[in-house]
Amino acid sequence: MLQSVELKTFVPARDFALSQAFYQALGFKPGWVSDDMAYFSHGEHCAFLLQNFYVKEQAENFVMHLLVENVEAWWQKVLDEQLSERFGVRLVPPQDQPWGMRDFVIIDPSGVLWRIAQNTERPAE
Repeated sequence: MLQSVELKTFVPARDFALSQAFYQALGFKPGWVSDDMAYFSHGEHCAFLLQNFYVKEQAENFVMHLLVENVEAWWQKVLDEQLSERFGVRLVPPQDQPWGMRDFVIIDPSGVLWRIAQNTERPAE
């Protein structure tokens, strides 16, 4: 039987240094960094590779989904860190979704859309 260990994505960065600072302010921890790539993680099961590579059409159609235990705490972190003001990122406040999640949207400095979400009870149909 095939076993998987981890799945990582390569997130594009228009301004590599700015994107690194943004993800650190959001709460991700940098691992290693080279001229072309940086490893970021949060907790034991969440990681991605930030790449020093940018194609506008790719970045603006790239979506990440981060499932968290407390979406309101993450939203408060975004506000406390003043990510919109510091990095020029766009935000959509938390809202309940019909698919049984509460999430908010943050669009990173390169145009990558992140949905940060928490599971909620789905309404009975």
